[in-house]
Amino acid sequence: MIKYFTILVFLNTHLFSQDLNYKFLNDINYRSEKEKKEDKYIAERCNLDIYYPTNKNNFATVIFFHGGGLKGGNKYIPEFLKDKEIAIVSPNYRLNPKVKAPTYIDDAAASVAWVFNNIEKYGGNKNLIFVSGSSAGGYLTSMIGLDKSYLEKYNVDANDIAGLIPLTGHAITHFTVRDEMGIKGTQPVIDKYAPLFHVRNNSSPILLITGNRELEMLGRYEENAYLYRMLKVVGHQNVELMELDGYGHGIGYPSMPILLKKINSITKEILK
Repeated sequence: MIKYFTILVFLNTHLFSQDLNYKFLNDINYRSEKEKKEDKYIAERCNLDIYYPTNKNNFATVIFFHGGGLKGGNKYIPEFLKDKEIAIVSPNYRLNPKVKAPTYIDDAAASVAWVFNNIEKYGGNKNLIFVSGSSAGGYLTSMIGLDKSYLEKYNVDANDIAGLIPLTGHAITHFTVRDEMGIKGTQPVIDKYAPLFHVRNNSSPILLITGNRELEMLGRYEENAYLYRMLKVVGHQNVELMELDGYGHGIGYPSMPILLKKINSITKEILK
């Protein structure tokens, strides 16, 4: 575990000077036209935005899932990640109470599969696809990265994800999923809807980032610390845990330089 103080989080943010042009495309449907026509909620929520460099090829892509407790929230392109020589894809997914688990997890997997099947059309490298997200988005990141069944449905191997970087996501079963089961939020559960249930030693590289353990919500640091430890116990060779001092659950912006640094580090390793 590495603890970062606030001042360190903002270092090395001025290193991108290449003269690149970028394009923003929004509301691209990642499910089939048939599904879209048959279900208005799919048409409303199962779409994504992409921000990518137009005069660069072989770039890395990060898929970023928004938070909101699986009950709210909308896709957005994190400002810090713009113009950093990478593509950012931001999907929406269906939400509780209109749907229940595992629908939103399946939507996340479908959006990732869309990126694997399409990013080369925009100039990206399909070997450099990273997945991240904040809070509920972090939970979705861990679920589709560790439980291979979700992406297998779309003929994608979860191990082909270049890196998983969940930000302050649940490691146990998400509180909204527990609520759907009639279980109160203070009752921890580890079942098939918990990333912890799916620990394995051969997943993609993982960087877990949380806020300070005394400021985080619902023991989120301790959940991630346990996930980190169990991944190490089963023999995972590339997992890290970072705790950001001075921050609670809202670590979106201060975590961005760390996220970008991890993407660049893995990208350099893959391309060497």
